Amino acid sequence: MIRCEHLTYVYGRGTPFEVPALTDVSLAISTGEVVGIIGATGSGKSTLVQHMNGLLRPTSGRVLLDDVDIHGPRVDRRRIRQQIGLLFQDPEQQLFEETVVADVAFGPRNLGLSDEDARARARRALELVGLPPDRFGPRSPFELSGGEMRRAAIAGVLAMEPRMLILDEPAAGLDPQGRRDILEHVRRLHRDGALTIVLITHSMDAVAQLCERLLVLDQGRLVADGPTRAVFADLSRLTALGLGLPQVTLLARRLVERGLPVRRDVLTIEEARVAILEALAVRGRGVL
Repeated sequence: MIRCEHLTYVYGRGTPFEVPALTDVSLAISTGEVVGIIGATGSGKSTLVQHMNGLLRPTSGRVLLDDVDIHGPRVDRRRIRQQIGLLFQDPEQQLFEETVVADVAFGPRNLGLSDEDARARARRALELVGLPPDRFGPRSPFELSGGEMRRAAIAGVLAMEPRMLILDEPAAGLDPQGRRDILEHVRRLHRDGALTIVLITHSMDAVAQLCERLLVLDQGRLVADGPTRAVFADLSRLTALGLGLPQVTLLARRLVERGLPVRRDVLTIEEARVAILEALAVRGRGVL
């Protein structure tokens, strides 16, 4: 679906303040994947995804969508941005219309859709994020809770009917219930809407729950790309990069240190529950 080839980007190029943000990054994301991008602050995560929908032009290298260079001479980049939906950090700060449904319909109207068709898309998108349009559509966006505002902002991207949804820290700043709600809706969007999902987050728990593959950036370079379980198995590398493990994975490792032979590579609470029960059953039979 989307491919980056030897992507390099320099902020402030040709000035005394130039800073390399990405260096020789090559990767491919296929239709239907759920991919997490992790790395320390300043590692280039947000810069990378802004190249994927054409907001930034590479200093060198290429970004291709369906094998077409998105910065080619006859490419409609507005169409690219419709297909590759990008939700920035703190998206609720970008809500501005008088009602929720009008805000969500803003993007489709800009595509040239009639008001009726734009509102129909907005209603469908609100349903997808768990905000029933009859209840939430007429309300002011600024009357919503933090989690509801975040979901309304996601609906605004979904109303464009993208093929890929890129979420930059979608759960940041929310309370625990708000974080759980957002992540569950992201899971449902992938499952029910057949969307390709790219998730940027500092939460190792979130990527462990949602992502089948991880990209790890360090100082603008792609230093790891593989299945989530395999990436988290290399604790020494993650520690050197200033990253950690999901809480349940840490718990499993500590239980092993205390003599309970559970799997060390569990990623979710359910996996940990099963592993602990199995280990306790073995101990109960006197095998240990």
